[in-house]
Amino acid sequence: MFLDYTKIFVSGGDGGNGIVAFRREAYVPKGGPAGGNGGQGGCVWLVADESLNTLENFRHAKHYRAEQGGHGGPANRQGAVGADLVVKVPVGTIIRDGGTGELLADLAELGSKFLAAKGGRGGWGNAHFATATHRAPQFAEKGDPGEERWLELELKLLADVGLVGFPNAGKSTFITKVSRARPKIADYPFTTLEPNLGVVAHQGEIFVVADIPGLIEGAHTGAGLGHQFLKHIERTRILIHLVEVSSPDGSDPWERFQKISRELALYSAKLAEKPQLVALNKMDLPGIDGIAADFLAKAASAGLTVFPISAQTGAGLEPLLDKVVVELKSLPKPELDQPTAEKGVYRIRPEAEDTPLVITKTAAGFRVSGAGLERLVARVDLNSEAALRHFYFILLKRGIIDGLRKKGVTAGDTVEIGGIQFEYTEGFEGM
Repeated sequence: MFLDYTKIFVSGGDGGNGIVAFRREAYVPKGGPAGGNGGQGGCVWLVADESLNTLENFRHAKHYRAEQGGHGGPANRQGAVGADLVVKVPVGTIIRDGGTGELLADLAELGSKFLAAKGGRGGWGNAHFATATHRAPQFAEKGDPGEERWLELELKLLADVGLVGFPNAGKSTFITKVSRARPKIADYPFTTLEPNLGVVAHQGEIFVVADIPGLIEGAHTGAGLGHQFLKHIERTRILIHLVEVSSPDGSDPWERFQKISRELALYSAKLAEKPQLVALNKMDLPGIDGIAADFLAKAASAGLTVFPISAQTGAGLEPLLDKVVVELKSLPKPELDQPTAEKGVYRIRPEAEDTPLVITKTAAGFRVSGAGLERLVARVDLNSEAALRHFYFILLKRGIIDGLRKKGVTAGDTVEIGGIQFEYTEGFEGM
């Protein structure tokens, strides 16, 4: 089964921890701090690749995690940077936030890529915190955790021309005749259960044709997998509507043409407005002259130009392809509703670093949030008194201690910062 929708979970690698270390060299009795910084965690990238035309690779593999950054070492050794993880997706993959459905990226061009999850920053080693007045810091930072999120992947095939029509209209035979695509073909409905792409070379021009599985009445509501297939022609620049001149059920070809046209309009007004060429297929069959004449007359009264063809023998295909080339030269590529990419790279909009500081009185005590405090707390080694002391002075410097006092904090109150609870007393000892 053709897979064109899935959900995956991506995780950037955690940043490596900084370490506490001091120089231990001969003839250096009081060596200074020499704890190295942790390495940056690897990132997860989704990259549009021409070797894929389905999301089948994601049917069973749902979780993707980049490499963790290495921890810092003594003698100021920097931890190794975690390797990025590159995940290939088909060209035409749309990426949405798995929780909100927000459109994040549209990888509509070969090589375009999306930064799906950033790796965490490595923590500073104690050498980073040395100053003229604090020459031997006894603490280091932990690395930041990597970003993680659920993403929705949806594939919309990219083609210049879309073939539409009822099952058995001859679309698979058509694409076989005009390109090197080789879909399965047989004389019964729903032979084609997945879209096929064919590359056509004609009059020195090259264009891509998408053979969309046969539509049925009610396709716009999802009947006959209509929703799964109709979306694949939304990006095409022009449609070729194949109508079978003689159907096994004896139905009128003009009625079948109108039914499919209605399905396109009901699914999307923009789809109904796309330029459309009408091809009356299977003109090689005997005894169809009267039916064909009736169809051509009705089409002419509706202002439509019809190309009588036989996809089986190739008759009539030349003028039809001539017209396709003329139309494509005059039609712009469809505008894609997508976020802005810089040099083909999409990134999630970063959250503002200067989110306002909020101190809230709660039933359990006080909660402090914003101003990047959640990330700051995550870097603190809560088992290190020196690290806690450093954290306290950061809070003091940022005015958070004064803010708590103004809110009425008293000794013994619980203060929650970044999901971690502290018992408040005046001075560092309570933090």
